[in-house]
Amino acid sequence: MFAKDSGLLQGTLELLVLKTLSWGPMHGYGIASWVESATSDVLQIEEGSLYPALYRMTRKGWIRGEWGLSANNRRAKYYHLTAKGRRQFQEQTTGWQRLAKAVSAAIGSTQAPSWAR
Repeated sequence: MFAKDSGLLQGTLELLVLKTLSWGPMHGYGIASWVESATSDVLQIEEGSLYPALYRMTRKGWIRGEWGLSANNRRAKYYHLTAKGRRQFQEQTTGWQRLAKAVSAAIGSTQAPSWAR
């Protein structure tokens, strides 16, 4: 699941995009670059996953895109969180933390199931 060439689960990608945009408006390349940097290149987001996610999140009203100029003076679409997106980010963050804690507890368990004894 964490190999560089593996796909991200849809919900995980959406959470990572929401987190990235919590820092402020960013274009698609910037979003992918931040995720790679923040995860020490463990997670890489391919265009074929990122842009459909951005369109889907725009349709849901979580983000909004506006055209602007990038640092190298190229036209780029900058995305930013809407109020609905900020609420969604909080909900997904809480859910992710609960799930991560539960999975961590399960894989760290030293007690076998009762039927396996």
